[in-house]
Amino acid sequence: MQERVRKIVMDYFNSHVDVTNKKTITMDDVFVVWFCKTLQNWKCLVSTTVSDGMYYEVTHNGDKNETYVDVYKKWENYCVKD
Repeated sequence: MQERVRKIVMDYFNSHVDVTNKKTITMDDVFVVWFCKTLQNWKCLVSTTVSDGMYYEVTHNGDKNETYVDVYKKWENYCVKD
């Protein structure tokens, strides 16, 4: 599963990267940050070694045998103290 997810993200990145960047990634540049499987369903949060602020959420619906990919851009990370 996780190997498949890494390939999905690698393929997405390589097909959407700006051609002027002349950058492609390999499977070694993609890593799973978090993974959870419940019954026939699973979800992965995935990132790459590229410092572009992007992360990927890959969800598999086992009932329909469909996999969905959400692509996000991290805008900022800040702390709110209680």
